[in-house]
Amino acid sequence: MDQGSRIFVAGHTGLVGSAIVRRLQAAGFREIIVRTHGECDFENQGAVLKLFLEEKPDYVFMAAAKVGGILANSSHPVDFIRSNLMVQNNIIDASHYAGVAKLLFLGSSCIYPKFAPQPIKEEYLLTGELEPTNEWYAIAKIAGIKLCQAYRMQHGLRAISLMPTNLYGPGDNFDLNASHVLPALLRKFHEAKLTGAREVVLWGTGEPRREFLHVDDLADACLHLMQHYDSGEIVNVGTGEDLTIRDLAELVKATVGFEGAIVQDPTKPDGTPRKLLDVSRLHALGWKHRIALEDGVRSTYQWFLDHQASLRR
Repeated sequence: MDQGSRIFVAGHTGLVGSAIVRRLQAAGFREIIVRTHGECDFENQGAVLKLFLEEKPDYVFMAAAKVGGILANSSHPVDFIRSNLMVQNNIIDASHYAGVAKLLFLGSSCIYPKFAPQPIKEEYLLTGELEPTNEWYAIAKIAGIKLCQAYRMQHGLRAISLMPTNLYGPGDNFDLNASHVLPALLRKFHEAKLTGAREVVLWGTGEPRREFLHVDDLADACLHLMQHYDSGEIVNVGTGEDLTIRDLAELVKATVGFEGAIVQDPTKPDGTPRKLLDVSRLHALGWKHRIALEDGVRSTYQWFLDHQASLRR
């Protein structure tokens, strides 16, 4: 890649896509191509192919995806499998037909087997049953990884696939009906503080362990691997550190300044018991995260405070 390369970022308005655009701009890349949904529906195969043939991108960052937490996945399974399959198939196909030099596809740590050994190595993919509350999204993402590998094998498309851990940061989704755990906790504790609530109720036992990566760190890893990695084998992207959901809640509570109690609701699902990535392959490729969780939560909460008037309710 050089600063004159034409780079298409799919999903540039989302959490990950917007972070990738910021990172590319900071690195001096000038030819960044983006499209809103109104300008190009990525579920429309013809529209995507037309876009690629006209714009002729050299590099593609595939950050467009329908994502959400346990409630969203359980409530809208058709949306999660259908939309993700269509979008990723269209963009990967178009990358091949338009002669893209290299494509980066983003999977997710949540598509590994529910009871995978910990920490999770890349080779554990497809070695066990999926987490039931997430399987629709997981099946779509696994198909995307396999399509990238198939195109590399059959047609020589230089497609790489990354497996990020749980992400958070500026631009996150704070909608309590669709958000992931960290932004949901920030909003819950913030609203409890404003209303003077005595307690905040959390789903599950609080015992599952999770790993969290700031989205700006992910964007930096994406650029690094786009420039320095070229293999069909997936690469985990995370911190290699985890904590319990209860400990995360305590951190968010302290960050927000909520003074009430935390109450667990064990009748609600926990999800996967633990999800910690083995990041030894990533470290061997010369990249390591920089943003500590405490600092990242603090800055994300400040971003929420600065933008809450425009956030989805």
